[in-house]
Amino acid sequence: MSRRLILFAPGAGAPSSHPWMQTWKRRLSEIGEVETFDYDYMRAGRKRPDPLPQLIAAHRTALEEAREKHQPDSTFLIGKSMGGRIGCHVSLEEKVDGVVCLGYPLCAMGNRTKLRDEVLRALTTPILFVQGTRDALCPLDLLERVRAEMKAGNFLHVVEGSDHSLRVPKRQLQATGETQEGVDQRILQAISKFVSTLG
Repeated sequence: MSRRLILFAPGAGAPSSHPWMQTWKRRLSEIGEVETFDYDYMRAGRKRPDPLPQLIAAHRTALEEAREKHQPDSTFLIGKSMGGRIGCHVSLEEKVDGVVCLGYPLCAMGNRTKLRDEVLRALTTPILFVQGTRDALCPLDLLERVRAEMKAGNFLHVVEGSDHSLRVPKRQLQATGETQEGVDQRILQAISKFVSTLG
């Protein structure tokens, strides 16, 4: 059985102890050894994220520590929103098998004219985007345009009706006879397929 490490990074607004992160950590532990961490500003109790170089440095340190601890055969960077974006930056500097972005924040502050796409175009590491159709930070038409011009192998799992946190409104779940748990299990299957193919 090969040892697979998943370094799971939080979004800008909530630390790794947040219930959303903890729930996903439990789910992801079905497909690998999961380590979480917090960026420096979170540990210091500040609201404003650190500058990009500092975020990248903290992410790389967490990766080094997790690799020392687990000695994995394959490594995947999975991140919520900002954590996924910083994972993309880290994968330009560190050899990892794949990156998974749970709600990539493509539009800075939801502004369609300010795209955070440079790092995506620079990527050579395979990437899976998990995106909701109601996510204002990542309109799917803009993401498709960027994906078409990316060098890296890239895949998309669309979550119909979901927001930036991949949550589907209760009304819609009731109308379609679905549950949030069912939606989340399909996301987990998509991630599992992606990581199994690569490592």
